[in-house]
Amino acid sequence: MPSFAADVKNELAHKLDKKICCQTAELAALLRMGASITLGTNLMLGLSFVTENAAVARKTLTLLKSAGDVQTEVTVSRSQRLKKNNRYSLRVVPSPNVRPLMEQLGMLGDTEGSMGRDKALLKKQCCRRAYLRGAFMGGGSINRPEAECHLEMITDNYGFADTIVGVLRRMGFPAGFTDRKNHYLIYIKDGEAIMDFLSIIGATKSLDEFESGRNLKEVRNQVNRLVNCETANLQKTVDAAHYQNACIKLLKDSGALNNLSAALNKTAICRQENPDATLAELAEILLVSKSCVNHRLRKLVSLAEELKEKQKETGEPIEKIH
Repeated sequence: MPSFAADVKNELAHKLDKKICCQTAELAALLRMGASITLGTNLMLGLSFVTENAAVARKTLTLLKSAGDVQTEVTVSRSQRLKKNNRYSLRVVPSPNVRPLMEQLGMLGDTEGSMGRDKALLKKQCCRRAYLRGAFMGGGSINRPEAECHLEMITDNYGFADTIVGVLRRMGFPAGFTDRKNHYLIYIKDGEAIMDFLSIIGATKSLDEFESGRNLKEVRNQVNRLVNCETANLQKTVDAAHYQNACIKLLKDSGALNNLSAALNKTAICRQENPDATLAELAEILLVSKSCVNHRLRKLVSLAEELKEKQKETGEPIEKIH
């Protein structure tokens, strides 16, 4: 079963912006997230891009073909380990046309192979959205809707990670930033923010699934809370009834029950005959209100506790009230 993150990437891979500027921004983020620079003869530059998602590989290939006159090769390798996905290796063959493409994508800066910031790619709102889409396809993951809310993008390039965080925060996202074993992690943990992120990168179907999953999760949580609350109330009712019966037994064994009013005596007998009944059920049997039954039982308990204290003071055998 494919992961939710894979579903999101598959959806995004079928979305192609009409604007060349957006295609450039998306390709730049994709390659910066998962590509490495290679060298050919005469120090001509090439690129190598690896992904485990076939749709992402196709999208990268499409964007490369649109961006420049470069030759590409694709190979698929099967992992020997159990339950591991295929690896799709996309190679941009070293040629004189690769350098202009990399300069266009902002991948060449003051030093050869620099993959830092490039504000020219991020001037427009539409390009920033495309940039984030490419970053997610290249190195993003997201938990399934029913799990804990967590979306992240991971890269081994600090400058690129810092750029992503800057773009996210500029757009109002509560993005976190940390490092993990020579990699840099950008993450969002707020459910509403994650839905907004899916919306701006164009994952509308995944957004609907995520929102439905969150709603279902919330309903389940509410049901669980109600069940837990009802269970706790039931336990309290059982414990209270057990204590009331113990108190009534103490009053009965001491003969004090016979000296009580007819109403208290009748209530005591009713409780003993119905040891597991709720207050509402006792009220229905006695033909009185629930508050009246509660008042009478509290009076019986109070009398039993007073009797127990007197037994302590006089040294008489003490009947335990459990």
